[in-house]
Amino acid sequence: MKIGITCYPTYGGSGVVATELGIELATRGHEVHFISYSQPFRLTEPQANIYFHEVTVTDYPLFQYPPYDLALASKMAGVAENYDLDLLHVHYAIPHSVSALLARQMLAKRRRLPFVTTLHGTDITLVGLDRSYLPITRFSIEESDAVSAISRDLREKTLAAFEIERPIDVIYNFVNCDLYRREAAAGARAQYAREDERVLVHLSNFRPVKRVLDVVEIFDRVRQAMPAKLVLIGDGPDRSSAEYLVRRKKLAEKVYFLGKKDHVHELLGIADLMLMPSEMESFGLAALEGMACEVPAVATAVGGVPELIEDGVTGFLAPVGDVGTMAACAVEILSDEARLREMGRRARADAQARFCASHIVPQYEALYERVLSRS
Repeated sequence: MKIGITCYPTYGGSGVVATELGIELATRGHEVHFISYSQPFRLTEPQANIYFHEVTVTDYPLFQYPPYDLALASKMAGVAENYDLDLLHVHYAIPHSVSALLARQMLAKRRRLPFVTTLHGTDITLVGLDRSYLPITRFSIEESDAVSAISRDLREKTLAAFEIERPIDVIYNFVNCDLYRREAAAGARAQYAREDERVLVHLSNFRPVKRVLDVVEIFDRVRQAMPAKLVLIGDGPDRSSAEYLVRRKKLAEKVYFLGKKDHVHELLGIADLMLMPSEMESFGLAALEGMACEVPAVATAVGGVPELIEDGVTGFLAPVGDVGTMAACAVEILSDEARLREMGRRARADAQARFCASHIVPQYEALYERVLSRS
């Protein structure tokens, strides 16, 4: 198949999943065309069967805001026609599904261009529920040739909030279990911690919903109980606040801010435990990537996270904002080496059994084939 993929190329779960999906599809022999305003950040090396098409928006003085959605629709239609794409797969409803709908209509007299929309979370729970966007979001979902959501929780929220009548498939996020493994970080741990120190890790886009300040508060309590270091991977609006809190608590020598990293699989395996105290997660991709590296997570029981983490078996779940409970869970598991390693092994086994790319990517292929059979 020839597949056009559109996503936000910046640091965030939807862009990660879309990019990794494109890479996996290309390795399975499909031709993949990424269409976006910049190259996805995880598309770091040239690969066979993968092409990138940049969307440029002319900044006319007439426009207060550059019309990216219109430029994207035009580029989608052009790429689809020039490269004979079979379908478009857009990640994040706004504005990508609307642009795909316009592209389909632009080509309607010459061919039918089906498109699939994957919902990732905040496109529904935050942006889509804004009353000014709700009607167009509902319309673009209804007009999609197929729709998928990354968790059962997100599917139910979408059906309820938007009164959607069409079916929505649940296709979970995935991880390449051959790439994400503890051995990938062999030797790197010594750069961050001594042998007697525990390593905690957090991976996110540092937006307020990720509650990075809670990460610092939890770590502060953990390090009072045992020698420990905190590794923070990512960047975003709350980084400055987190850095200030680290300085105020005199933790600068114990906390590493690594910024955005392309090859996070080379870092996650150095950790003993992941902290994910998010206010909302439709799935929890960072926790899954950690699980594949035998790193269990202490996370919040929100959204689709309970579909990923089994409390007390592959990680721990706690209420949002309850840093005391999350710190206590962290200290409990980090104090018991045998239990920690067993939980890590169970976490990887669960990732392999339910969320490996080899299990999930065929579900997308089947969805594409179903759409194409109707076109």
